[in-house]
Amino acid sequence: MNENFEKEQKLIAEIKQHISDNFPLGQMGDEELEAQIEKVVFEKTSSGYISIEQRLSIVRQVYSSIRGLGLLDSIISDDSITEVMINGPENVFIEKNGRVVKLNKQFENQRRLEDIIQRIVGLAGREVNQANPIVDTRLPDGSRVNVVLPPIALCGPTMTIRKFSKTPMTIEKLIQYGSLTKEIAEKLELLVKAKYNIFICGGTGSGKTTFLNALSNYIPRDERVITIEDSAELQIGRVDNLVSMETRNANSAGTGAITIRDLIKSSLRMRPERIVVGEVRGGEALDMLQAMNTGHDGSLSTGHANSTHDMLSRLETMVLQGAAGLPLEAIRQQIASAVDILIHLSRLRDHSRKTMEITEVVGYEKGEIVLNPLYVFEENEQSTLEKVSGSLNRTKNPMVNTWKLQLAGIKKEI
Repeated sequence: MNENFEKEQKLIAEIKQHISDNFPLGQMGDEELEAQIEKVVFEKTSSGYISIEQRLSIVRQVYSSIRGLGLLDSIISDDSITEVMINGPENVFIEKNGRVVKLNKQFENQRRLEDIIQRIVGLAGREVNQANPIVDTRLPDGSRVNVVLPPIALCGPTMTIRKFSKTPMTIEKLIQYGSLTKEIAEKLELLVKAKYNIFICGGTGSGKTTFLNALSNYIPRDERVITIEDSAELQIGRVDNLVSMETRNANSAGTGAITIRDLIKSSLRMRPERIVVGEVRGGEALDMLQAMNTGHDGSLSTGHANSTHDMLSRLETMVLQGAAGLPLEAIRQQIASAVDILIHLSRLRDHSRKTMEITEVVGYEKGEIVLNPLYVFEENEQSTLEKVSGSLNRTKNPMVNTWKLQLAGIKKEI
């Protein structure tokens, strides 16, 4: 760490101590506190030369270490940072432009990091402590936060923040990023409007939630939509009749938990036309499939998987978590009749996110779920180890289940 940075940090610690010792922080408003900090900073830095920018930076840092989120304030306000990973007070990593780098900044100490974590968790009305050391929550702007405290996390308090985009993701942006083409986007719009049940799958960081958000903006304005998530981050701007729900962890007494499963069951009594589940991870898959099978067509959801086939076996496993006694045949029939379209996304070797496959679930035959790939990503000769080049191409297979398109009066071919 360079000498100037250390000097600055020492000065910030001194000013913070001075403010804490001499002013009734609990009774001061934000503006009053900022004015006092400015005054003290001016007094302490008047002897040596210091630029106006540096002075302002010190004021900001002192203020945010008392009232804000300290080091996190500047990270969160930087829109080019997409993810923050804090492994204890000294190791802070950020993802910027698809690359993960270590920051040359750190938290003053473990206590300070714990204070910030408590503040973040408290803002969303959750709690994290020795009895409940793992929590999923969100920042006021919707960014997704996961916290793990010691002794579970051995390197000190650990926090991962998935930043929330200020502008809702649209299909136009996905086309701009090269994840889709305009022609395929138009086909997906028809599938959403015709109420096909669509499942988006992919690995961590492949852009599932982003894609779900973009697709959900094709839902017609006048429909009643219920969204169900662990931490609310979907931005569905166009729908007027929208109910957003999020789960709740158990309190320190171990009671009061509300799961995705509870919310899906409850949503069925809310006269939804569509149910959008942020991510299916466990036994709630059974409730989701039953909802899709009982007239809630047009439902959308995501799941972790490395291929479309993998997603089907993951769904089978998830259903078994919720109903261990069910025969596999019954589960497969349920999946085949509930899910219409599988979209597989992937984060490739050059960190680009691409749509790899759009597949139709045709039905159930001879003990297996039958898939019919409609679009498949194929690399071309311009591809190298460093850069992936290719396109999502239509296969020769005609679409089989076109009856929903016909019901919706859509004459176009997919």
